Amino acid sequence: MLIGIALILTWLILLLRYPAKALPVSLAAVLGLGSVAAWVVWQDSRETRRLEHLELRLTYLPQQCPPDRPLQIQLHNGNDVPLLSLQWRVAAYMPGDTVNLADNVYAAPRYRGPGELQAGGDWQDCLPLPPLRPDYRAQTVEFRAEHLQGSFSD
Repeated sequence: MLIGIALILTWLILLLRYPAKALPVSLAAVLGLGSVAAWVVWQDSRETRRLEHLELRLTYLPQQCPPDRPLQIQLHNGNDVPLLSLQWRVAAYMPGDTVNLADNVYAAPRYRGPGELQAGGDWQDCLPLPPLRPDYRAQTVEFRAEHLQGSFSD
């Protein structure tokens, strides 16, 4: 932080002392930083839009899944580009409630997608349950995927 303050003070002194030379360089630097910031914001909004086109459904189905992985996931890639990677956290809610009942401890399972999923493709698998708070059962809660992070092919 001390170096940053020193750089800003030096820039201000040069701008006041030699405005004819420092002003064009300062404008070029501001334009460069602005274009980099705009590019980063554009990339982030593009990824957010693509994540919104994913349809991810979690259902507790112990009859159709193995006993150690009773949570069924169905994923549909509604984008026009392939999905390369996907990660998320599973949250559990009582119907109509907003309190997450899943304990997000360090030992909780990490959830990852299928790897590459083509545009318009579907994927289905069974996953382990996240640890729930005491006195709650998986049969009585709704599971949702939250904090999606993904990358797409360009």
